[in-house]
Amino acid sequence: MARALYIHWPFCAKKCPYCDFNSHVRERVEMGAWQNALIADMRAEAVTANGAPLTSIFFGGGTPSLMPPAVVAALLGEAERLWGFDPAVEITLEANPSSVEAANFAALAGAGVNRVSLGVQSLDDTELRFLGRLHGADEALAALEMAQAHFKRVSFDLIYALPGHTPELWNERLMRALSFGTGHLSLYQLTIEPGTRFASDVRRGRLTPLDDDAAAELFDITQELTEAVGLPAYETSNHARPGEESRHNLVYWRYQDYCGIGPGAHGRRGGAATVRHKKPENFLRSVRERGDGITETRLLTRNEQATEALLMGLRLGEGIDLAAMERRFGLPGADLVDMSALARLMALDLIWQDGDRIGVLPKGRGLLDALLAEVVADGLVAA
Repeated sequence: MARALYIHWPFCAKKCPYCDFNSHVRERVEMGAWQNALIADMRAEAVTANGAPLTSIFFGGGTPSLMPPAVVAALLGEAERLWGFDPAVEITLEANPSSVEAANFAALAGAGVNRVSLGVQSLDDTELRFLGRLHGADEALAALEMAQAHFKRVSFDLIYALPGHTPELWNERLMRALSFGTGHLSLYQLTIEPGTRFASDVRRGRLTPLDDDAAAELFDITQELTEAVGLPAYETSNHARPGEESRHNLVYWRYQDYCGIGPGAHGRRGGAATVRHKKPENFLRSVRERGDGITETRLLTRNEQATEALLMGLRLGEGIDLAAMERRFGLPGADLVDMSALARLMALDLIWQDGDRIGVLPKGRGLLDALLAEVVADGLVAA
């Protein structure tokens, strides 16, 4: 039963490093046509995934903070009509911290958005240029101040473990970020993904990433400082005051159903994975011809669902309830988790167990991918 809705807006303000084709450019968007298409896609999804009132709506994608507030209001009005809203519904919108987007904050709050997530990434101009961002540090801080003035809840992200980051420098940067008083922070280590500019620079010797030990030290500093100021890690890279965790992301990590609409949006509902057409023109054509933007609906096997639930749930500080998973997927605990690996990792103080619930200890969070590879039963993944 889906209780969360993800709305993907594929357009950016202008050609940017993250866009692959010119149709992403906002000046070419016919807003009325897109409002109608997203509403039609939403209505089609509600036929299959109707049920409990929504606890969360998340506007993500290209530059959703440049959506006309009237379009946002129309989408929220239709979502409330189709599903109803939980009294404490969280309505989040992703935003780049530019002055142009910040100017839209008051109207977006008036349209119903009550939480914003700002892609700050760094408070240093040199680092922002290295990361390929179009905003500057002063512009980001001005946007953060404006966001705090208009939205009940504000989150922003930073990327650390950049080349040249020392413990002293990251300690200073993080303390400054914490001083702004937001109730949520997303703090991600720089990762070198294959096929990216960063990977090419590493291969050519233009970029030397931090080694694992140095990055681990920065990770430990992150955990200690955020814990000390009351923003503990409730997920590997996400920190919040109690009660200010991202309700939408918790739906993902707790492996609950959610609907995804708009170009490229993914969803999970009723044991099925849904994928929408990625290219905007293909999405519009599909909605026009078929009534929805879906390019694929695939029923996941029991083992696939259980694997996804384990991989997502073990990211959370609260961990997973093995007994609940046994009931949900009809599998014994030994088919879900490698019990010998679990015992060994517990002895190393990397994993905890409390009755039927297991999770990753702070000492193990920096090794999460390796731990997951060991804990999840081999037969579960291979089946």
